[in-house]
Amino acid sequence: MTATAEAPRTLAALNPIQQLKAGQLPRRLIQLFVGLALYGASMGLMIESNLGLDPWDVLHSGITRHLSLSFGTIVIAMSFIVLLAWIPLRQWPGLGTISNAIVIGLVTDLTLSLVHTPDALWLRIVFIAAGIVVNGLAGALYIGAQFGPGPRDGLMTGLVRRTGLSVRLVRTTLEVTVLAVGWLLGGVVGFGTVAYALAIGPLVHVLLPLFTVRLQTLDR
Repeated sequence: MTATAEAPRTLAALNPIQQLKAGQLPRRLIQLFVGLALYGASMGLMIESNLGLDPWDVLHSGITRHLSLSFGTIVIAMSFIVLLAWIPLRQWPGLGTISNAIVIGLVTDLTLSLVHTPDALWLRIVFIAAGIVVNGLAGALYIGAQFGPGPRDGLMTGLVRRTGLSVRLVRTTLEVTVLAVGWLLGGVVGFGTVAYALAIGPLVHVLLPLFTVRLQTLDR
């Protein structure tokens, strides 16, 4: 799941052990799991809008057309496949990374079991708009908890570190690639795909500083 914008300076580069020892653990754990749950719910709303998905979910929806697995199961499986790419990048997953890989998929499936695509177009537009806004809030919450990036964001930052290329180039290349593959597999591309691409960066840019927990290590 990708919801990152330019990271504020208060986001710390910590290893998994340092993340757990950095203070404010109860608040950060609550924020992490609320964020991940909201992220899964937002994905469910966007899927049920049937108006288009973000690039990685276009890929996930394309895969569901060829495998008899739920959307959430595909999300979880792809998360762990992406984590395999972390090995040559010499990255260690944090608690937030593993939680991201599991919780979002589970909540997405739960949301899909409770919410269904409305017939009215205006309601579908409400679904996609609400999904994008909640997705931005959710991303700010779980990233701001500072327990490590999600599998897909970590792939991006790892490639940036190892190749020396810009964040913009690496992220754009990754997302265009998964979007193209997803579309070829029959994934859902539409108005929502463009709306997400235009809105998610500004949303996270505004919200992330508000929810980034200041850690003890940053006060020393």
